[in-house]
Amino acid sequence: MAAKAKSKKAQAIGAAPEVDRAVNAWFVYLVTERQLAAHTVEAYRRDLSQFLGFLAGHLGTQPDLKLLFSLSARDVRAFLAARRAQDVGSRSLSRTLSALRMFYRFLERRGFGKNDAIRAVSLPKLPHSVPKPLTAQKATALIDGADIAQPDAEEWILARDTAVLTLLYGSGLRISEALSLRVKEAPIKGRDMLRVTGKGNKTRVVPVLPVTRQAIEHYLKLCPAKLGADDPLFIGARGKQLSPRIIQLRMARARAALGLPDTATPHALRHSFATHLLGAGADLRAIQELLGHASLSTTQGYTEVDRAHLLKTYEAAHPRA
Repeated sequence: MAAKAKSKKAQAIGAAPEVDRAVNAWFVYLVTERQLAAHTVEAYRRDLSQFLGFLAGHLGTQPDLKLLFSLSARDVRAFLAARRAQDVGSRSLSRTLSALRMFYRFLERRGFGKNDAIRAVSLPKLPHSVPKPLTAQKATALIDGADIAQPDAEEWILARDTAVLTLLYGSGLRISEALSLRVKEAPIKGRDMLRVTGKGNKTRVVPVLPVTRQAIEHYLKLCPAKLGADDPLFIGARGKQLSPRIIQLRMARARAALGLPDTATPHALRHSFATHLLGAGADLRAIQELLGHASLSTTQGYTEVDRAHLLKTYEAAHPRA
């Protein structure tokens, strides 16, 4: 149903039929394969619609695929300049250009054609953000922003980074805890709990949301390496255990492109998990236990009923659009 809804919106953009079909395929891909939130896909739809509308007026013809692949960097800059003249800020322009890069990369990978001019245009420089609390909506946007952070990255890398960030936010893990997981420990195949070894070699059990499980399964499906049960769950491009620095850089780029505060770090995602759970009515001690705070004994036993209640509470607080 969601894919069909996006298809109708894509066809309303108003370009040549062949472009409408390509746009429609992209939105279906974003919904069904990338599994992005509805508000994220809608933002990309607006960006692409504005771009195609500009081209129609700028070049005096309805955009078709031949035109899209013949555009120069000057044409793209003219579009950004026109948007700037409409008082659109640098953050919005940066997101728009990232969306266009994503769309062109999709066209290239699906065999429609190629245009490197879009990569020649630099992202606008962004002012430093004033630190603000990380809301549930901003946390979700950050997790969905893998394409914005790395518009030219391979699909499996985008899926990997999304899976890692979903674990940090959706289960309250430290980045070291997420990256130290082995394949045999992966919360997949319906498992809604994850046993984590944290500081002081202490073990705790945390809930796993369905969206987190789906993100990890999607990553494993796309991962080009044949991973054994004892191999690291998250690997880098060279097949070694993923470095925390990669995720930190990915978040830095995404928060810049999305205009999020400097406080939007991996650590902030973990504690946003706790704040949003507490706001949804969960028990403070249970949350501290899930985070593995040293002030609580990790041998304190929460029942499966308690954990199920926390999982239900968190899912209710974070409905997936």
